[in-house]
Amino acid sequence: MAKIVLDGVDKVYSGGVKAVDNLNLEIHDSEFMVLVGPSGCGKSTALRMIAGLEEITGGDLYIGDDVVNDRPPKDRDIAMVFQNYALYPHMTVEQNLAFGLKLRKIPKQEIAKRVQDAASMLGLESYLKRRPAALSGGQRQRVAMGRAIVREPQAFLMDEPLSNLDAKLRVQMRASLNQLHERLSVTTVYVTHDQTEAMTLGDRVAVLRDGRLQQVDTPKNLFDHPANLFVAGFIGSPAMNFVNAELQQDGSGAVLKFAEHALTVPSSIVDARPGLRDYMGKQIILGIRPSDFEDAAISGNGTSMDAVADITEELGTEINVIFSVNAPPVRHEEAAALAADAADESEGEGGLPLSGDKSVFTARVSPRSAVRPGGKISLSIDVSQLHYFDKDSGLAIGQTG
Repeated sequence: MAKIVLDGVDKVYSGGVKAVDNLNLEIHDSEFMVLVGPSGCGKSTALRMIAGLEEITGGDLYIGDDVVNDRPPKDRDIAMVFQNYALYPHMTVEQNLAFGLKLRKIPKQEIAKRVQDAASMLGLESYLKRRPAALSGGQRQRVAMGRAIVREPQAFLMDEPLSNLDAKLRVQMRASLNQLHERLSVTTVYVTHDQTEAMTLGDRVAVLRDGRLQQVDTPKNLFDHPANLFVAGFIGSPAMNFVNAELQQDGSGAVLKFAEHALTVPSSIVDARPGLRDYMGKQIILGIRPSDFEDAAISGNGTSMDAVADITEELGTEINVIFSVNAPPVRHEEAAALAADAADESEGEGGLPLSGDKSVFTARVSPRSAVRPGGKISLSIDVSQLHYFDKDSGLAIGQTG
């Protein structure tokens, strides 16, 4: 096992294209670190530099206590799992698992033991004599993981290993990965564009955008205390709602005004956000998580806003209420990046919905709500969970996490 440190690492391609920009990241020994971000953010490039498959342009990469910038992949003591499985079609599962060990001249008895242990761990014992063509996608991916496990490396590097699987199988494989990491405690760096995958797997998650690290923290802290607009909008599904609002003094507390709405914020909440009072009388960007709404007819907390449901998505455990707010969409570089990513993602996760000159909000309410498309609804808001961002920089205001 070993820690991995990227110290000011850069990757510049011909033509001056900077894929990774001054990346500083310490991955602790035995940690499961997830690199997440939209397409082209540099996450796979960073992983390939750790693996030795991409040359480092600047900075230093440490595995353990050694700088490995110029060390070839075979000498880095890492094992990589790709999204396309990369199995040998003419070999059985057993032969695929053993192949890398044979190349390293591991004794036959040791190979047999490692293969059997990995097959048992992954539930592959009954498939050892089959070839990859006779396996399902999930079984093939388990073989690919088994081939990494038998190596007993210092670190696992995984590049979107579940992206070729269907949704149900991805959920099962995430659970298997969690169990494997608990059992093996091997340092793991995992790349994905799926923020749900990132949040459910990672001990910590590093969010990248345009080759730069935006924030690295536990999944809970990323969700509760995003560092900027981009992280706030990328992490969480449905995505956080944003709107330009004016923060005004209201006695010892504050009121947030946007469109025809006014949200009262008690003084205790304002005081808990360092620096927020400096924005009194100014425009800010307000963020509200869909999960911090509720149908006021079911659970009211004194602060609410009225809306007309444009669309309702009944999901069994909750209802997503999609409605328009008579305020222009947030115009900011980071918001634009989120909207562009949403256009690229078929599932629409991590994006910022826009609709002409109005902002589109999503509220997640109880399945017991009677709301229907075209119907009016009063939405209570947990104002203790509101997020505030500087209108110019996009940085979070008053984060204490």
